Amino acid sequence: MTFPSIRGLPLLSTSLLAALLAGCATTPSPRQPAGQAAAPIEIGVIAINDFHGALEPPNQSVEAPDGQGGEVSVPAGGGAWLASAVDSLKARHANNVVVAAGDLTSASQLASSLYLDEPAVGVMNRVGVEFNAVGNHEFDRGWQELRRLQNGGCEKNTRGEPCQLEQFKGASYKYLAASTTLPDGSPLFPGTGLKSFGEGKDKITLGFIGLSLKTVPTLVAPDRVSGLKFADEAETINREVPRLKAAGADAVLVLIHQGGRTAGQPDPNGCNDMTGDIRPILDRLEPGVDVVVSGHTHWAYVCNYTANPKSGPILLTSAGVYGKLVTDITLRFDPATHKLLGKEAGNLIVQSPGYTSAKGQVANSAAFPQFQPRADVAAYVERYKNASLHLVSRPVGRLSAALPKEEGNGVARGGALGNLIADSQLAATRKAGAEIAFLNPFGIRAALVPASDGTVTFGQIYAVEPFNNEIVTMSLTGAQIRSTLEQGLDDDGEQQMLSPSQGMRVAFDMRRPSGSRITAITLDGKPLDPAKTYRVSVVNFLAEGGDGFSGFAQGKDRTRGAIDLDALEDWLGAVPLRKVPEEDRTPETR
Repeated sequence: MTFPSIRGLPLLSTSLLAALLAGCATTPSPRQPAGQAAAPIEIGVIAINDFHGALEPPNQSVEAPDGQGGEVSVPAGGGAWLASAVDSLKARHANNVVVAAGDLTSASQLASSLYLDEPAVGVMNRVGVEFNAVGNHEFDRGWQELRRLQNGGCEKNTRGEPCQLEQFKGASYKYLAASTTLPDGSPLFPGTGLKSFGEGKDKITLGFIGLSLKTVPTLVAPDRVSGLKFADEAETINREVPRLKAAGADAVLVLIHQGGRTAGQPDPNGCNDMTGDIRPILDRLEPGVDVVVSGHTHWAYVCNYTANPKSGPILLTSAGVYGKLVTDITLRFDPATHKLLGKEAGNLIVQSPGYTSAKGQVANSAAFPQFQPRADVAAYVERYKNASLHLVSRPVGRLSAALPKEEGNGVARGGALGNLIADSQLAATRKAGAEIAFLNPFGIRAALVPASDGTVTFGQIYAVEPFNNEIVTMSLTGAQIRSTLEQGLDDDGEQQMLSPSQGMRVAFDMRRPSGSRITAITLDGKPLDPAKTYRVSVVNFLAEGGDGFSGFAQGKDRTRGAIDLDALEDWLGAVPLRKVPEEDRTPETR
């Protein structure tokens, strides 16, 4: 199904945008002549999601229409550039609020992760975020550490050392978690928030509901969320809407760490054939929700969602990932009745300096505004960057070619980069008897692009897999391996084919019924024996059933081994030049 998109700022030229901003900053609002209806009151909601501690430009781009029937890759992201983009939108909206839909921290760049994402919180404080829904990755270090990120202080909850560079004051914004409760039934964080604009009869109040996706326990190591309960998303939202209305909310906005994907040509303001787990939630909403700011899938879209006749039209947005986009939402209210008259949105590309990708140079585009880094945020990031340089720049090996991060619609696959990482984990666990290793492609976070002489640094491999997962080796039968691989291809959730280690080949056909899409599995050229027991290595996230692969939880005779990042470093450094795997280990029948 296709939903109308609502286009906004990205299609404006730089000169036109500058003129609009200048006019907004210098032109006072005219008084209404006697007897003429007052102009609508406008409120700007500025939204981001899935920042993931991207302090520096992530060397990634936004694919967008170029206005001439084609598309262009626009380099984007970085905390200081994001701050400038948000400031430009604040200049457009005298009344504004900055919100986020989760995963602002964790799975972060090294300069943030080394310091337990304290600098990511520091950047978000400077950007001016006011409310953030708790995402799944924000539980990666446990809910106690997440509370420290909210409240500040230097309590040690993890292997890492807190407060290494500064006395951490915590987030100035509020985490919202309406669907998450502690073991005693009390809320982990508040579920809702209110912000008002104006005074007296002119006061307009926005109500916010923030919540995680209910499948957080399948996406985070179990001990990190032990005892927490994650309620149904739609039921939670429907419960909170009347409460916000009773508290005076003139409009209700949901910040939810769940999302969807669109099909066809890339368009950050498009909404073509929207699919994903956000849709069943929207389809069950009662009336009262006006805007849903979403995340989690790292997809960008702007939709006028009309598939649920009971709720009425809902403006649905997502700003992608890594601060490469920021969503500009405009709400217009009748000043007399406070009724919401209109709502529209557009994703603004946070264009930052060009870079060299695995496929070549990505240059700046004159078709979109190019932002300059905000000085205070740039200086703050530089402090953490300099403190981590001794690790970031350390060479770990040499690679024969650049390896892109596989992107696109359809079944997610790890490609050659996924194969390389799987090979490294197999090598690291041979002593535990490992014969096979698998890697989930959603665990690959960046491309691996060596220098001209092939040199790869620690900072680069950390960007590829920043989770510090342990590798677990277990015993599974061939039948269990097959059924577990099928879980990644079934119709329940996002589809992914695990990247296998060398010697293994898994063929699949998505035209076949769910549960029977694997057509062949071979190891060293021989069919996998359903009755035979094999030693299989995966990271502890998968070993505990993460990403919906509950089959790995059945594994027996478990041995915990190296950290995934250490395994990749050892694999790259074991030979003078590591050749990239070129074979297709997961062929799809089309």
